[in-house]
Parts: sequence; C-alpha cells; structure tokens
Amino acid sequence: MSSSVEVLVLDNGKPFNLENSKAFSGFSVSDTDEAHTFYAESLGLDVTEDNGMLTLHLGGGGRVIVYPKGEAHQPASFTVLNFPVHDIEAAVGALTHEGVEFKHYDGTPMETDALGIFRGGGPLIAWFADPSGNIFSIIQD
Repeated sequence: MSSSVEVLVLDNGKPFNLENSKAFSGFSVSDTDEAHTFYAESLGLDVTEDNGMLTLHLGGGGRVIVYPKGEAHQPASFTVLNFPVHDIEAAVGALTHEGVEFKHYDGTPMETDALGIFRGGGPLIAWFADPSGNIFSIIQD
C-alpha cells in the first residue's frame, strides 16, 4: 500500500519548507493584565498588547506571544523562557528587589542554593514563576 504526498513547489521552483521562517514561541496565562504588569514592571520587558494578546519584545529582535486562557490556563511544567545574563547573582538580587521569588528545588537533581541558584554542573541557572505559574529562568552565559 503506498500513499503519495503532494509537495508544494514555490514560484522559485524550490519545495516549501520552514528553514528561513522567523519562528517564535508562545504560551498562555490566566490573566493578561496581571501578566503585562509582571513582565513590564518586575522583569523590565517591552510588552505590547493587541487584541487581548501580549507580545514580549526580547533582545536581538526576538518575540514571544502570550495569550489568555482564563480559568482554563494550566501552567507549563517546563521552562517556557530562558534569559541569559552575565552575572546571575546580581540578576537574582535585582529581580528579588522587584518582587520576583525564585524557586528552590531541594532534594532534587536540580537542587538550588539559598539564593535559588542551581550550581550542580553546567551553567548557573535560577528559576522563577510568573503570576500564572509559568516557569522562567535566568541562566549565566
């Protein structure tokens, strides 16, 4: 039994693919107003709103779409966004000053110290959650 797949060929004669697409990510939140305040004021991000969705404008021209799910929102069980920093201890201090609370993973392979920084091999990393429970990190580069 065989099946045939029709390949879309573009005007330039090449088959369609996503190789040069400027991909971006997205995730949901329970409350976009609360999320907007957290991302803009606590994290210092450039945030815009359009038709009820947020766009986080990141360094290097990157962007992330944040969309509302209300009560149907389920926090991601993985890190949705990593922010590279040059000095993780300074970044933890600055974000803590802005009200960000860092996660502490005691008794796990990713055990963190008193500041919430994982120092167990590989890059130094610290995790925190947004108001909807989505996990973010800062990671020393």
